[in-house]
Amino acid sequence: MKSSAEIRKAFLDYFYSKDHEIIPSSSLIPANDPTLLFTNAGMVQFKDIFLGYERRSYQRATSAQRCMRAGGKHNDLENVGYTARHHTFFEMLGNFSFGDYFKREAISYAWDFLTNVLDFPPDKLWVTVFEEDDEAADIWLKEIGINPNRFSRCGSDDNFWSMGDIGPCGPCSEIFYDHGPSVAGGPPGSPDQDGDRYIEIWNLVFMQYNRDEKGQLSSLPKPSVDTGMGLERLAAILQGVHNNYDIDLFRTLIAAITNLPATHSYDLQSPSLRVIADHIRSCTFLIIDGIQPSNEGRGYVLRRIIRRAIRHGHKLGLNTPFFYKLVNPLVEEMGSAYPELIRGQQQAIQVLKLEEERFNETLDHGLKILEQDIVNLLGSEISGGTVFKLYDTFGFPIDLTADIARERGLSIDIAGFDKEMAKQRARAQAASRFKDQNIQLPVNTETKFTGYNTLQGDGAIISLFRIVNDTITPVDQLNMEEEGIVVLNQTPFYAESGGQIGDQGELYTRNSLFSVIDTRKQGYTHLHLGKVVTGILRIGEIIQSQVNANYRVPTKMNHSATHLLHAALREILGHHVAQKGSLVTPDRLRFDFSHSGAITQSQLNEIEQLVNAKIRENLPVETIIMPLQKALDSGVTALFGEKYGESVRVLKMGDFSTELCGGTHIGQTGEINLFKIVSETGIAAGIRRIEALTGKLALDWIEHNEAMLETIASQLKVVPNKISEKILQLQQQIAHQEKELRLLKTKLINSEGTDLSAQAQEIKGMKVLAAFLEEADINHLRSTVDQLKSKLGTAVIVLGSVTENKVILIAGVTKNATQYIKAGDLVNFVAEQTGGRGGGRPDMAQAGGKDPSKLGTALKSVPSWVEKNVSK
Repeated sequence: MKSSAEIRKAFLDYFYSKDHEIIPSSSLIPANDPTLLFTNAGMVQFKDIFLGYERRSYQRATSAQRCMRAGGKHNDLENVGYTARHHTFFEMLGNFSFGDYFKREAISYAWDFLTNVLDFPPDKLWVTVFEEDDEAADIWLKEIGINPNRFSRCGSDDNFWSMGDIGPCGPCSEIFYDHGPSVAGGPPGSPDQDGDRYIEIWNLVFMQYNRDEKGQLSSLPKPSVDTGMGLERLAAILQGVHNNYDIDLFRTLIAAITNLPATHSYDLQSPSLRVIADHIRSCTFLIIDGIQPSNEGRGYVLRRIIRRAIRHGHKLGLNTPFFYKLVNPLVEEMGSAYPELIRGQQQAIQVLKLEEERFNETLDHGLKILEQDIVNLLGSEISGGTVFKLYDTFGFPIDLTADIARERGLSIDIAGFDKEMAKQRARAQAASRFKDQNIQLPVNTETKFTGYNTLQGDGAIISLFRIVNDTITPVDQLNMEEEGIVVLNQTPFYAESGGQIGDQGELYTRNSLFSVIDTRKQGYTHLHLGKVVTGILRIGEIIQSQVNANYRVPTKMNHSATHLLHAALREILGHHVAQKGSLVTPDRLRFDFSHSGAITQSQLNEIEQLVNAKIRENLPVETIIMPLQKALDSGVTALFGEKYGESVRVLKMGDFSTELCGGTHIGQTGEINLFKIVSETGIAAGIRRIEALTGKLALDWIEHNEAMLETIASQLKVVPNKISEKILQLQQQIAHQEKELRLLKTKLINSEGTDLSAQAQEIKGMKVLAAFLEEADINHLRSTVDQLKSKLGTAVIVLGSVTENKVILIAGVTKNATQYIKAGDLVNFVAEQTGGRGGGRPDMAQAGGKDPSKLGTALKSVPSWVEKNVSK
């Protein structure tokens, strides 16, 4: 038996011996890729290399990549725990060739590793190829010499891979493990191939074509290889088990779960154990990769997985917070392979514990929301919007809401819920901080960036694209008044990345002018977006570049201030603080960061003062180019969501701040002049946001606020430093007046109750009263009913009013009369006549109506209804 750790190491060591560079797993959050919600395959971090947008120093690579399939197109969530091989989180082993070796070597390596390193018997393996791929078939049959009886050709649905509708694609060769005739199922390509006898363990993708918009295939100049093999599936086979949840990785986690104190004994075959064991892996890795639970996008998926795990914990009798306790066993099991688990261990524990505590709290809040909705219900169906709000905001399972509704004789609007859920999915797919950069052009030219030390330069026009009604077309020239994109061989224009927006400015020749309104990046290519103001631009021309200094300089100030802010936050709040997003423009800076608690005004003042102190120190701002791994090993801070090359720019501000950053910066911190925090808020669980200004804009903000204080002081007739005392005095005065108002309202209600009680008529030993109160709100009606009940003894009361052209009704029945009349029945009788419906307790119920013109007649019908329905 081989442990999962041994299999992972054996795979990487084998390909390292074949001259492959071992590449660490990338984040579960794809960098600069708006098309994916999560990293779902090993090739994702190499996607730009396959597309030709990026180049590396190596042509062969191997990795053990953490992957996620829960949300978006690839979603296995509902199957997890109930099947043998579905997971939200899994590890994919892969080897890759970027225009180096191709089919022969890929097939040879795979067979050698399986049969000689892992000692798989050849007669337990089955191989498939694409039905038209004679080259791969000949390599397998004639060179490797596999048994032709354990080989099949399959169609494009199974054995042809593509990156999308257009782009790189090619045939596949898959390797299956045969569990033997004791397991149901036939070989790949047969009618009963969906059984569990033959399990796919390795997919070799031969990327040799490019598919265009018309579906035509053309050969790629540098065919490549992309392979993927699931570690969990491989471990199950080598450890002699048929279920992935029986391998060592999961046995450890399941044992940790069963060691938790529960209200009843564990059923070791329960799918809930598997659900929790799977979900702790995905949740922990998502958190250490920078995702926080929220109600949209990736955070929504994380929250859903956490709460699904908690619900399954409740099924096992784990009714107090437990999920966060599984982080430590996970780190013990996988921390050596993924050191980032160790670094983020405490953060994951904190986030999971807080989310679980909040979920338990929201159960109570959600029930109150549901009760209020039922009381105000005009019909017999709880709206889809309410059901979705309970599910999305309060974490209520839909079946729980349905059970409560059935108890009250109500139903839920399933179609409405599904509609709201569809909207949420659409929002989740659209949620991407790189959405606006999603321009994909047929270019892979490397643009040399010259703008770190200059705002001017010249360059040759390499490509031109015309933009008409959002359609982008390659052209040889751009004419006057046409919008388009210009690609140069070199440019001083900074392209949007790292939170810093792209430069604006001008490109010009003696006879033409192109106004640049934005600069973006595709791979190594800078895209200058804008409009031809005069003349004509042609491919091959040399053109002058001028970046708008009034745009770039304040942007640099804000970017450098962001680095100072990050360092100050870590010093004041703690080293758990990590960047979760940023925006740097000429007008302001915005910085999102991890921190679980609220930030006090005193802490904000301290942060601001520390940043300004470092500005006054006029620290030197310098950059050093070094290998990425060396920079990370030295403890340099890497920024959330950013993609780095092999060599990186390390930005230092004295000894105060050291981070990886490719952006543009000032030369000394003193150039920032002034830093002012203008807002601090929480934007998600465990995520805070600070917005700030620098330089003249910060000074303008301060002067504006001082002028406002002067105006307020003048209106309050005090000097500015006495404003807070005056406001406190006014607050106390208002509180006193509100108290007096409440006393007057109470006296009025008592008076009304006395006056109304005289109008009650006696029916079968009960006082019956139905009355209209002018401009009374629901609280006024309820208080008056309570007063009347205490005055009338045995009584049945209905009071109505009209607010904002809608009928509101309250029915009250004294306790000693509820055996004869139920308040809910009575209020519904009245409400239905006004086009409404309601409900509540036997002694107190409320309702609403749509037609105020019917209210008078409806109230007059109460005595006869009571007389008819009372039976003694």
